[in-house]
Amino acid sequence: MDQTQDLSVNRLADAWAELQAHSNQGYPLHADANRLAFADPEFLLRRETRGIRFQLELLKPDLEQQEQGIENTIVVFGSARFPPPEQASASVKLAEESGDEEALLLARRHARNAHYYDQARLFARLVATYSNHRPPSEQLFICTGGGPGIMEAANRGAQEMGALTVGLNIVLPHEQSANPYISPSVNFKFHYFALRKMHFMMRAKALVAFPGGFGTLDELFEVITLVQTGKAKPVPIVLFGSEYWKRLFNFDVLIEEGAIAPEDLKLFQYVDEPQAAWDAIKDFYHL
Repeated sequence: MDQTQDLSVNRLADAWAELQAHSNQGYPLHADANRLAFADPEFLLRRETRGIRFQLELLKPDLEQQEQGIENTIVVFGSARFPPPEQASASVKLAEESGDEEALLLARRHARNAHYYDQARLFARLVATYSNHRPPSEQLFICTGGGPGIMEAANRGAQEMGALTVGLNIVLPHEQSANPYISPSVNFKFHYFALRKMHFMMRAKALVAFPGGFGTLDELFEVITLVQTGKAKPVPIVLFGSEYWKRLFNFDVLIEEGAIAPEDLKLFQYVDEPQAAWDAIKDFYHL
């Protein structure tokens, strides 16, 4: 029995050693019918095996989080472009010294929005502080898209309180890298947006959406639609920064045009302080 296991281990090691050798030496990897299927990128990246890739992206993060006791998450969305206040201030100073009016305009815009970074960080600290004193089955873990800006701030706040904090990163053309505050054991990278969004919802007990761009809006409305249509259980959906969100959307127009029902506006709520966001979640679950 042990001998059979050793043979399997050797075959696995040999398969990956072959791939590593090709990578290190810059050799092209040609199709090889004799290569083990699970260690054959040429095979796994075919159009016909896309379903297998879907399954793997679903399974890997799920199993890893199960093993580490992560069953309940608070998902934080928001712009990747909002920097920490100290970084924003430094950028304004550099832009002023350079005399570049366009750079100065951008730097001042980032400085105006940098307070959201601190607020996301403080919110995550509140969640982590609560969870650190709860039994494993009742703990809530911060989960973000894993990138910079608001996502970094939330992961950072949780990490500062000694909590595990999840990042669900995505491979993008401009190569978004994971922020340094995600716990390494739950720092996942996705190819498919659909599977990534599924993982956001699988464990989500609440969604807190800070101001953001297209990515934030995509994720926000996905969640609202799932809850509205009964495809997902009701969860608190919190829009942080009422001035931003109310300036961006006039939801009353949707009611006036009959596109949504008046009660649909009860699916989400606005807050402007980290404690208010946390209170909304506590009230929903009677914590």
